[in-house]
Amino acid sequence: MSAADRARQAFVEAFGTQPEGVWAAPGRVNVIGEHTDYNDGFVLPVALPHTTRAAVARRDDGLVALVSAQHPGDRVEVPVAELAPGRPGGWAGYPAGVVHELRDRVPGGVSVLVDGDVPSGAGLSSSAALECAVALALRDLAAPDLGPADLVDVARRAENDFVGAPTGILDQSASMLCTAGHALFLDTRDRSAEQVPFDLAAAGLELLVVDTGTTHDHATGGYGDRRRECEEAAARLGVPALRDVPDVAALAVLDDGTAEGAVLLRRARHIVTENARVLDVVRVLRGSDGPAAIGPVLTAGHASLRDDFQISTPELDTCVATALEAGAAGARMVGGGFGGSAIVLVDVRSTSGVARMIADRFAQAGFGAPRTFAVVPSPGARRLG
Repeated sequence: MSAADRARQAFVEAFGTQPEGVWAAPGRVNVIGEHTDYNDGFVLPVALPHTTRAAVARRDDGLVALVSAQHPGDRVEVPVAELAPGRPGGWAGYPAGVVHELRDRVPGGVSVLVDGDVPSGAGLSSSAALECAVALALRDLAAPDLGPADLVDVARRAENDFVGAPTGILDQSASMLCTAGHALFLDTRDRSAEQVPFDLAAAGLELLVVDTGTTHDHATGGYGDRRRECEEAAARLGVPALRDVPDVAALAVLDDGTAEGAVLLRRARHIVTENARVLDVVRVLRGSDGPAAIGPVLTAGHASLRDDFQISTPELDTCVATALEAGAAGARMVGGGFGGSAIVLVDVRSTSGVARMIADRFAQAGFGAPRTFAVVPSPGARRLG
């Protein structure tokens, strides 16, 4: 049975009627460009083959009814008119936030059954996949005038304003806009995008995702702190965003001898150098050097996230160090940090050996067993039937 058929069957079991369709949106992994999106910078994500599916039908009783295959027994029903930030909370807040953004288009309410295989809490944008699948469904059913950029904004507002997670626009853009076989080179300031060919198989390479099993939560913790620190650094430098800082030398004024100044310098230095790394990777992928040449840039990105942005973990550091020791071309943590996943660029002939060495090292360190899988750049949000 296909993923769409499973979602359709689960919808019938939950609501006693057929859905009007099934839509899917993928998680994402960022090749390079972490925390640059809310600083008006550059990002380079690919969509995962893992998706969240949403089976959806309109209602006429004014209710939003939400059921998740991953949360059996947790049925949520709220009148459209009573949707508000934090109500409902938990997993249901993400699809409810999308409905709230488009509530004038679906005043009679909707039934939504969600199912998916994007690892939750792994830094792979499971929340954006959920938002984008529901947003595309509501566009097709009730808001045909909305374009892809509009849906990105709807999904981002659901996460920022309804759920309260202060993320940038990377996750929703990747889930909505990526295409198979390509990385999405996105300028988050003017929203211009380019599909950059990313054919690792032709070069004999694989991009592994290593889910360390340590979860994170954008709505709490250090993610918001980093965003505020970046905003403060930009204000002290007199620029609209850290994207506008020309080079690292211009950051020297932040180091005023105080502990706060030293922190702001490190945060800003990561953003300035990370934007440069995105441009370096795009240049390599456009050229003839081959994608293996991006490996050292990925590794440099990890060092910056670990030392300047200070969002890595012992599990992520162990994964990266072990992968490099095993012969990987490059490796780095991905996502918002404080847990989640790493990526490893590796010769396809060495994939199993690298994965095994990482698992062995985790066991020796007393960490939980990691989950490892290869990334195939996949399509963005689409209707399945």
